Amino acid sequence: MTDNPQSSAGPRHIAIVMDGNGRWASQRGRPRTAGHHAGAKSVRAVVEHAVELNVEVLTLFAFSSENWQRPPTEVQVLMDLFLRTIRRELAELRKNGVRLKFIGNRDNLSGNLRSSMAQAEELTAGNSRLELVVAVDYGGRWDIFNAARRLALDCAEGRLDVQQLTEADYASRLSLASHPAPDLFIRTGSEKRVSNFLLWDLAYSELYFTDVLWPDFDAACLQAAVEWYAGRNRRFGRVHASG
Repeated sequence: MTDNPQSSAGPRHIAIVMDGNGRWASQRGRPRTAGHHAGAKSVRAVVEHAVELNVEVLTLFAFSSENWQRPPTEVQVLMDLFLRTIRRELAELRKNGVRLKFIGNRDNLSGNLRSSMAQAEELTAGNSRLELVVAVDYGGRWDIFNAARRLALDCAEGRLDVQQLTEADYASRLSLASHPAPDLFIRTGSEKRVSNFLLWDLAYSELYFTDVLWPDFDAACLQAAVEWYAGRNRRFGRVHASG
């Protein structure tokens, strides 16, 4: 896909770091796990509004490579919640024309979770209204490293000539190779960093940071981010004729 300078009425691809579940719970004197359960409701609201906005791709950072360092009990709650959410929401996703795709390293996930993920992808494969990409055990550095390793293997085995390699050859081996780059990146919870998320893909994304904690992020919050995006002048390194 070729990016062109534009002031877009709406993003094709939105990527979100869903941050603030633990702080939301702490502010209410509840365990961090309560924040994760509350955050699951925000996922549904955001997906539904993304469909209404005719967004093509919505990518959510559900669990990072670094999240394994959290307390084991919290990790287990996250994994159990993830599994239950897939099973509970699958029928609704199919009804609303949402195609589900998972990116990340599945090797460390339980067999039950891997099976449910694969089944959800298969059952929603024919949907086309919105593609919901969920990043699980994902890291931007992991993604870039794996793309480099696959490219090196192709060169070593003679499928590609190292002297003829292009940026497109590399990009085609990344997790989001078949998707447009995110137009709009959103991070909730007041932190202002991308936290090893889609490092290659976010090169020219518009970055939107909000103090709203993820469990409080709803359709109105997403609408505010999209309206902010509509006012951006996207140049992709170029200069407009108007200067």
